[in-house]
Amino acid sequence: MNQVRIIGGQWRRQLLRFPDSEALRPTPDRVRETLFNWLGQDLTGLRCLDLFAGSGALGFEAASRGAAAVVLVERAPRVLAALRANAARLKCGDAVEIVRADALEFAVSCRQPFDVVFADPPYHQGWADKLAPFLPRLLAADGALYLEVEHPVQALGDWRSVRQGQAGQVHFHLLRQEPRA
Repeated sequence: MNQVRIIGGQWRRQLLRFPDSEALRPTPDRVRETLFNWLGQDLTGLRCLDLFAGSGALGFEAASRGAAAVVLVERAPRVLAALRANAARLKCGDAVEIVRADALEFAVSCRQPFDVVFADPPYHQGWADKLAPFLPRLLAADGALYLEVEHPVQALGDWRSVRQGQAGQVHFHLLRQEPRA
């Protein structure tokens, strides 16, 4: 069993356990630290979506920092079971909802936008472009998209990269919607 630690908030230093799974790469501690510095350490009241949950590091980190609601979307059964076990161990209650679904199926059926969407999809499968048409449905107008992919991204639909970084092979971005003229 693999593990990654939560770096901030009420569950700081708690370990998340997850199985080996193809394309599952938890966001490294220093990248998560940078991301939550960009977002602000306190996410109180925000609705967050971890669209390719995997280890759940991004979603559980958001909940640990006060997000009012976090939805973790994962389709792999063993990974899903680990997410549920971690949620139970942390005693997340209603703050964290775990959904078994394909990311695009969830995006199509999403009825309420989120303040922050975390997207760390499998590499080399064109997921960023596949998600672009669904961003208006997934994100509130003033929402933020965190995108972790294998290449730099300047824009995705109407969302523009406002912050970006690189850690090894990983390019990570914070995107916000460009105001309409």
